[in-house]
Amino acid sequence: MTHMEMKNPEQKHVIISTRTPLQNSMIQQTSADIMPSNEERLENAKLSSGRRKGRRRGKGAKVEQLQEPKLDSSMGSHDSSKGLVFHRRPGYGQLGRKCMVKANHFLAQVPDTDLSQYSVTITPEVASRKINKSIMAQLVKLHRDTDLGMRLPVYDGKKVLYTAGLLPFVFKEFTLRLAEEDEGTGVAKEREFKVTIKFVGITSMVQLREFLAGKQVDTPHEIIRIFDIVLNQLAAQRYVSVGRYLYSPDIKNPQQLGGGLQSWQGFYKSIRPTQMGLSLNIDMSSTAFIDPLPVIDFVAQLLGKDVYSRPLSDADRVKQVKKALRGVKVEVTHRGDVRRKYRISGLTSQPTRELMSDMFFPVDEQMNMKSVVEYFQEMYGFTIQYSHLPCLQVGNQRKVNYLPMEACKIIEGQRYTKGLTDKQITSLLKVTCQRPRDRETNILQTINQNGYEIDPYAKEFGITVDEKLATVEARVLPAPWLKYHDTGKEKEYLPQVGQWNMTNKKVINGSTVNHWACINFSRSVQESTVSGFCHQLVQMCKISGMEFNPEPVIPIHSARPDQVKKALKHVYSAAANKLGGKELELLIAILPDNNGSLYGDLKRICDTDLGLISQCCLTKNVYKISNQYLANVSLKINVKMGGRNTVLLDALSSGIPLVSDIPTIIFGADVTHPETGDDSCPSIAAVVASQDWPEVTKYAGLVCAQAHRQELIQDLYKTWKDPQGGTVTGGMIRELLLSFKAATGKKPLRIIFYRDGVSEGQFYQVLLYELDAIRKACASLEPSYQPPVTFVIVQKRHHTRLFASNHNDRSSIDKSGNILPGTVVDSKICHPSEFDFYLCSHAGIQGTSRPAHYHVLWDENNFTADEIQSLTNNLCYTYARCTRSVSLGNASESSLNLLQFPPAYYAHLAAYRARFYMEPDKPENAIPNCMRTSNELCVRPLPALNEKVKNVMFYC
Repeated sequence: MTHMEMKNPEQKHVIISTRTPLQNSMIQQTSADIMPSNEERLENAKLSSGRRKGRRRGKGAKVEQLQEPKLDSSMGSHDSSKGLVFHRRPGYGQLGRKCMVKANHFLAQVPDTDLSQYSVTITPEVASRKINKSIMAQLVKLHRDTDLGMRLPVYDGKKVLYTAGLLPFVFKEFTLRLAEEDEGTGVAKEREFKVTIKFVGITSMVQLREFLAGKQVDTPHEIIRIFDIVLNQLAAQRYVSVGRYLYSPDIKNPQQLGGGLQSWQGFYKSIRPTQMGLSLNIDMSSTAFIDPLPVIDFVAQLLGKDVYSRPLSDADRVKQVKKALRGVKVEVTHRGDVRRKYRISGLTSQPTRELMSDMFFPVDEQMNMKSVVEYFQEMYGFTIQYSHLPCLQVGNQRKVNYLPMEACKIIEGQRYTKGLTDKQITSLLKVTCQRPRDRETNILQTINQNGYEIDPYAKEFGITVDEKLATVEARVLPAPWLKYHDTGKEKEYLPQVGQWNMTNKKVINGSTVNHWACINFSRSVQESTVSGFCHQLVQMCKISGMEFNPEPVIPIHSARPDQVKKALKHVYSAAANKLGGKELELLIAILPDNNGSLYGDLKRICDTDLGLISQCCLTKNVYKISNQYLANVSLKINVKMGGRNTVLLDALSSGIPLVSDIPTIIFGADVTHPETGDDSCPSIAAVVASQDWPEVTKYAGLVCAQAHRQELIQDLYKTWKDPQGGTVTGGMIRELLLSFKAATGKKPLRIIFYRDGVSEGQFYQVLLYELDAIRKACASLEPSYQPPVTFVIVQKRHHTRLFASNHNDRSSIDKSGNILPGTVVDSKICHPSEFDFYLCSHAGIQGTSRPAHYHVLWDENNFTADEIQSLTNNLCYTYARCTRSVSLGNASESSLNLLQFPPAYYAHLAAYRARFYMEPDKPENAIPNCMRTSNELCVRPLPALNEKVKNVMFYC
């Protein structure tokens, strides 16, 4: 279909635009235009503000123009001066009941005096920041009172040094000696270093002052970074530093997580530019550290078995131990007061008792061979008791040493960077979960313990930090009325405090299930129990408003978990035979509570091969049936089968600003990346889009694999050559626009794009690349088709928390002690000039609610603050999987919180589902249609979604 076949003669709303795709309709810029003049910046600002004057409904605005970028996955930070200016705040919201809240932001005041910057060169070069900082600390200790002119500098651990005034020299070399321990031999050696300090220039504070005053200048990243370094200088000496996080076992007693791990409490710390000035954002955190145990005890806890008397015979267990211990630092315990330190590089393949000293240890002058056991006994008087265990390999490849496990102890303070088990995650979440009042108290204790008023580095640079939480004006937006089916007792409902239930209500559009089947993969559940569960589930679906055949097509089929493919094929074909040409519509699967790869295998086969909607239920829920569980499952089944649970009442009366007036499509997009430590698996991108207008409740989803940790969504728009040499256009945006037209009979005349998972340093490139892809996708359907776009970043991984001004005021908090759902903040702690806001649209469950942070980067629809905030809040009440308002941010930091802003979270669910579509046991070079990225990396494409599931909410 070349021109989208959208020419509906009855369609009244038409946007005529001469705009071409973004790369052609943006001001052309050469690669030399890196830093425009001040005059050019002012002109850009005038153009940007000028286009937003006047009132607007649905009219597209001119686009600041820029050449199509050549981007890679490095995703460096870009400034607005490069041609694309982020949307400025159009004003402040007024809708809702005003109230005061507290935020974990502390006003940081800095002087107006300029700062001095120096380059640092250390010879011989050292890769470790920790060693570099030790060298600089030694230099400052020796020379501060003399050569440094009493200055107390701060150092970034690499190449840059900052001072609050000029040093008494422009260039100077220092020579000093530092004791450094070799991780291969464990021997401390004194090394000589030459440190060269050279004046680079003055860092002016003018840009920071203008930026904080709301003037449209580039974000002064360098100045903000300097103040971050200053406030981190002393803290990094007291705590274990992990990026912007600082941890210590002294903040709170470590809690055991199992498997040889413990949780340490710490805090996040960052300087942020806000409307009230620079703000120090502090939030509590916990993470997993390796328990400082004897290595043999750690291995016993890791495996959860007796290793003291039994060998590690299982190859999988040996692999597990190797993975957990690789890179861990240990100290020896068999030499009395000599506690040499080493880093583990691996395990020996043989047990200790089979190792001979000529293999790894020096022999005597007569060249006698001795076992490792004999060597340790004779050399150190140390008797190896657990000789059935392998030895640790320590040091580097040039010189490998071998140490018995029982002679080594893990050094304290090492963060565990591998993946956690489900049980460990649950334990960590329990530790992390804090009620709002407790979290606020801990944050205040942290700011006091850090003692910035006596911090010598803060005093040197003239920084003062307020010790009180920022008090911020907020508003509580009203909840929207929801519409249910007219046959229910309650046809319309106004949710209270962000939650409600399905009592006396029926879904507004109930789906029909005529042909269904059930497979029981759980050996512990009898067929009669499964039958009773299915009967109750069917009844709940019918009570909710669905039409549901009470009997399955074939009797309940029992199968082993390792026979999932065979079982699915059998049930599918048996049902098809009985139905005589009709197809199975729904599969209910009973899974063991711990089911390994079963869930993923089942979803992959159903979604991509069979085109069969599936609903999985765990054994524990089959045994312990609750009406709430059955009601939630029935809601999921309804939307998976094409129904709708509820819609906004305003949507039916054309009452949603900038949505109801003309056909509007709402996108949600997300990219999920492999877990930490995985350096090869592809990232998964997912895009969902509303398929019903004006209700905007049903979302179709598409997924694709792309290069490892690539954040830009590569398949939004793409072209390729067909066998005849012609150019074919496609991509996720184009396909979803077409499906919207097929579902509604109208083409979208407005696009609202919610993008999840983007950090602030990636804003510019993501907007530039993905907005361009949206433009190209639209133009590929009709050359003049360029509907106005609003592009909103949605962030949940931020550290702003909002607390009630008075924790004892029951009218200002929910049952969990959190701020009320619908609380929005767009002043004081928000960006000085850009269009952002915090919205906590959900009721808390447990722990402290995390508001979602929305940043409107681009807005050709010219939303007012009230309009975009109200729309976003109202959409949170249309979440299909439960009867709660939801948010992008976790409602609380616990395993109960899977609550998100619907379009963005649907994209997240789709991306999470798609990871199961990959078959990891197939090598990349065995895949004939492996896609090559610009960096010549091979990315195996995901199997295509079956057409029968593509346009329904299969991911719910």
